[in-house]
Parts: sequence; structure tokens; C-alpha cells
Amino acid sequence: MKLLFMVGIALVILMLPGMAAALVVAVSTEPPGLDPTTNAAAVIKLLLHHNVYECLVQFDAEAKLHGQLAASWDVSEDGLQYTFRIRDGVVFHDGTPCDAEAVRRSFLRTLDPQTGHPNRSFYAAVEEVIAEGSTVRFGLKYPYAPFLSLLALGDSVVVPAHREDLAVRPIGTGPFRFIEWRPADRLILERNAEYYVPETPQLDRVTVRFIPDPSAQLAALRAGDVDLVAEVTPEVAFALSSDARYSVISGPSNVVQIMAINNARPPLDLLDVRQAIAHALDRKAIIDQVFFGFGTPIGSHLTPAVPFYSDMTHLFPYDPGTAKQLLAQAGYAGGLSLKMVLPSNYAQHVRTGELIAAQLAAVGIRATIELVDWNTWLDRVFSKADYDLTVVGHPGRVDPALMLTGYAADRTDYYFRRGWRSEELESLLVQGAVTADPELRQEIYVRVQEILAEEVVNYYIQDMASILAMRARVTGVRVFPIYVLDLTTVEAG
Repeated sequence: MKLLFMVGIALVILMLPGMAAALVVAVSTEPPGLDPTTNAAAVIKLLLHHNVYECLVQFDAEAKLHGQLAASWDVSEDGLQYTFRIRDGVVFHDGTPCDAEAVRRSFLRTLDPQTGHPNRSFYAAVEEVIAEGSTVRFGLKYPYAPFLSLLALGDSVVVPAHREDLAVRPIGTGPFRFIEWRPADRLILERNAEYYVPETPQLDRVTVRFIPDPSAQLAALRAGDVDLVAEVTPEVAFALSSDARYSVISGPSNVVQIMAINNARPPLDLLDVRQAIAHALDRKAIIDQVFFGFGTPIGSHLTPAVPFYSDMTHLFPYDPGTAKQLLAQAGYAGGLSLKMVLPSNYAQHVRTGELIAAQLAAVGIRATIELVDWNTWLDRVFSKADYDLTVVGHPGRVDPALMLTGYAADRTDYYFRRGWRSEELESLLVQGAVTADPELRQEIYVRVQEILAEEVVNYYIQDMASILAMRARVTGVRVFPIYVLDLTTVEAG
């Protein structure tokens, strides 16, 4: 009788809500806020897009679009009207309906300059947003080729416009509800029992822990304190790859790793100096030595995951001798000194920067490294352009018109655009955004990539591999072509 009682207690414990379906995830960077419509930090989208926040349409793991909050949609022949039928019965996590009118108000909030959307310029083509019954219609001022792709990105999540606390209490329609954020410690999500997709998600509870140090992430995984490490460093992946207790998956992430160059600061405003830097650097060595071979070399600000990609890696091959000649030609035969500001929370960018500094030193360029925390990097480098060189990743947006917005005519104050511009490139970007013909877009974006590569606006390193390490019991993890950790299909058996 006692044995039966103990077995019964054990079964009850196993069936307690959240016990068998809980997942602990480690990430290196803590979000500075939780609202992607008011903060540019990519880690917000990594953690909350697909999970807490949703869009009208969504990319799947194969970069194909399908409806999400929109059950269906139509596009007018002239490309100026996009009409979406909104799913019936969807509610936000605070219980308010996510109907056509709520979607309209969400996008009006995005378009409002007072909201402070970090990428409001993406929506410049939108002239009106009208709710009619169960449909929402976007009227555009001009044809805008990447519009559907834009609506699938974390920039376009649908939020309850009446909420003013989204930065600390995110409210969406997704499969997980926000429960708690403990700064410098963890973020807690729970299964949304009202989610409109049956039997989704599989997990009852997700705890995201902020662990910047890769060795600490590995220790937590091995100790059983963490089930999955997102954006695991390649050396950790290598260490776990032969251990049957863990699984490692990877794939192209469409994240462009660049060494950004402050073109406004002499002597980086000289093309000869930038081209010398390009010849001094060895992409293959960076990918092999820092990333253990994980990653795809690129020569411009597009990756092979993007339509109209063109390989520009043949320009400026690794050639220290030519680099020295170009420096002498620019008046720096004796070398020069630069400051490289790196975000300390991203170990892979720090190590890339360290190897780059060593490669530059071999041709007489002395790059002094300064490590700063992420908030300081966002303020000093991204906002104020107070740097010479930096290494960072730019999450991709699938359509090239959206990936290249930092080079547009109205972004000359962008952190790597100050001091450099090309009227030809700016004109091409406008054409590419409004051209529907695929062959014409191909010609436009090949030339755009040539200009970026030839001018060495930045040094383009690689499409970073998305690497995730997890305990063997964790299944259903997928790699997406956008910067997101989708937990919808994940199981922790």
C-alpha cells in the first residue's frame, strides 16, 4: 500500500503543470527593454518575436511567407493596395481583442513620430491604414516591393496600441505570455492558454537566463541548470559536438557580421586607407580561427539567404603587401593608429576584433581595443558614432531593400554612413524598392553590392552561423533566416 502511495505521488509530481514542459534558455545579452517598436536592440526580437509578439504574416524556416494574424491577403494589380483578412477570435494577452481595428491602431502607432519607432522610415510608403469589418487595408503612396517581407519582421509586430508599458511588460498575441523580468538575471514566459493555434506551444514555461560568459554558459548546460544555449560560441559547439548527452544544430542566420568603419574620421575617409584595410584582413582565417569554420564569407551587406545576392568576396583578396603599398600611397608609410570599440557581451565579436587587430598590425595599423558594455556601445557607437572601428552583427531582413536601409539617402547620420555617400547607390536603392520585375531588381542589387564592396564602406566578414547547443532531450529547435529564437515547436521531453 505504501509503495502504491509513493508511486501515485511521483505520478502527480510528474504531471504538475510546467514541470515536465519547462525550458531554461541561456543568452549572452540582456534586452535593454522589451518593446521592439521603440527600441532597436536586436535581442528583443530574438527572444520575443514569434514567441510573445506576432505579425500579420510570418517567415518559416525556409524563408517562405505564410499568414499569421492574417488568414489571407490580396494585393492590387498596381501594387498600391494590400488587404488582409484578420483571423477571428484572436486576443492579446491582456484579454483585449486583436481584431482589424486593433491592427489598424497598432500600425498607426508605428507610423506616429511620437512613438519613436527605431525604423519608422521602413513604412514611408504607407499612406493610409483602414479597417473595414474583418479586414485591414494598407494604401501605399507608391509600389513598394518589400512590403510583405517588412510585415513579417519584428519591426512590424502587432501590439495593443492602448498599452504604454510594453517596454517593461510586453503584451502580444503569441504562444507565450510574459510573466516576469528580473533585470540582470532572467526573463520568464508561460504558455498562452488562449492561443489560437491548437496544441501550441509544447512548453508550459520558458526561463531565459542572461549569462554573458561562454564558459559559464557551458558550465550551466553541463550542470543541468540550462537546457539550451542560444547563439552558442563555436568553441562551445565544438566541445559538445561529440558528446551524446547534447545536440548541436547550426545553419545560416542571415546575420551580417561587419567591421564597421567610421568614414567621417580621418584617415578612414580616404578610399586608399579603407582598401588597404580590406587587403590586410583575411576572412577565411577569421572564420576558421574564431568560428571553427562555422560561417559563410561575404563581400557586401547581403548574404546568400537574400534574393539577388552576388558574391563580392573576390574583391580585395588578402594581400598584406598591397595593403602596405596603399597605405604609403595615402601618406601613411609609417603606419597609423586607430581605436576599435567592441561590445564586451558578444564574445564572438570581441574575438573577431582581436584577430583583426593582429592582422592590421602586420601592415602597420595599430588598433587599440576598448571593450564596453552593450548599453554603452549603443550610446557611443550606434547613436553618437564615437569610434574608429567596431565589430558587430546586423540581423538580416530577407528582402535586400530592407537590409540596405542604412545606406539610404536619408540615413547619412547612420553610425557607419557619416562622412560617406554615393548618389548612384542612393538612387539605385530607391529604384530597387519600387521595382517589381525580378530581373531588373537583380541588376540593381548587383550594382549596389559592387559599390559597397569597391568603396569598402565597411569590411564585410561573414553570414554568421546560428549555432544552438542543447541537452539531448530538447527537440524541435529550428534555425530561421531572420534573427529569432522560435520556441513554438520546441519540446523538452
